[in-house]
Amino acid sequence: MQWSLFVLLLMGQCSFSTCHLYEYHFIQEAKTWEEARGYCRQHFTALATVSDMRDVERLTNSSQTTDAWIGLHSINEKMIKEWHWSLPGEKYYPTECAPKWGSTEPNNRDDDPENCVAIKPSQKWHDFHCSKTPKRFICYNATGPHTYVVIDKPMKWLQAQSYCRTHHTDLISGITHINSTEFKNQDVSLDSWIGLFREIWSWSDGKNFSFRNWDPDSFEDEASKTCATTTPNGTWNSDECTEEKPFYCYDDKVILIKESKTWDEALTYCREKHHDLVSITDRHQQRWVQERAKMADTEFVWLGMHYTCTLDLWFWVINRMVCYHNWATDELEECGMAAVMERDGKWYKKADNEKFQFICAI
Repeated sequence: MQWSLFVLLLMGQCSFSTCHLYEYHFIQEAKTWEEARGYCRQHFTALATVSDMRDVERLTNSSQTTDAWIGLHSINEKMIKEWHWSLPGEKYYPTECAPKWGSTEPNNRDDDPENCVAIKPSQKWHDFHCSKTPKRFICYNATGPHTYVVIDKPMKWLQAQSYCRTHHTDLISGITHINSTEFKNQDVSLDSWIGLFREIWSWSDGKNFSFRNWDPDSFEDEASKTCATTTPNGTWNSDECTEEKPFYCYDDKVILIKESKTWDEALTYCREKHHDLVSITDRHQQRWVQERAKMADTEFVWLGMHYTCTLDLWFWVINRMVCYHNWATDELEECGMAAVMERDGKWYKKADNEKFQFICAI
């Protein structure tokens, strides 16, 4: 095949539909949350974990009923609440965010929890009760002419989140966005919700996804209702874990191999025993693979991406061009290079004769 034709075929792969690295399964049989968790672990991987709105749509389309258990549960321990950003993929870093808090903030009170954050005209953050006092809010657009949009209609925090996800992308989230010049030029003359919240809910499989899709009109963090269920409109609510419901399991399609090999050895291993070295074509897949990389015993794990000197380009072993990337640095390419992921999710370029653990697609 001529190289020019080969490149065109590779470039065409950028528009192809995304392969899923995990599959959802709807189980019609009614069980308690604990029974459902045990069933999923025995027959699949775990109760369903949901990482973003695309997963919500997949769940909604996977059956005719959506009143079913998912893998989110509350451990009901007030002292270990963690801060999260509403936008999937954004991580809260205490040291980076510390200067943004107002004096004595956050000052959550046990008798009246303040679990949602608004930015004041001073540009400082203050925690508030999520539903007692509706506020204006600021949405983020991943695409479009305006990155940040101030919505002057006061809403409760969950209602604001739902509005932004319906009409834009999400509530403004992440310290990079908060620090941007465009955001600082926004009208923050009144207290305005941002996408920062804290809670004690976690996924049964241990993944650290912060995405939540609570029903903005009915969800309340009640002490007796510590397991999450989907609702008929696709949002989530809490219920008592002893209630019996159908449920969603997921089956993982990636596996971490805790054996250190060169890139070629890793590729051969994956193709002989599973399917292939894992490829990542969008942020959705990046988040899923990154959770696997955190469990590695080596600093890096091999990905299914290699550099070709002949074409002077990087390509995935599934014959796709690298349209999405998460490089940490802009190092010069050299022959015999392959891609690795560090445990924090960033990608680096390493000589393909080094030895690391690796992730296979099943």
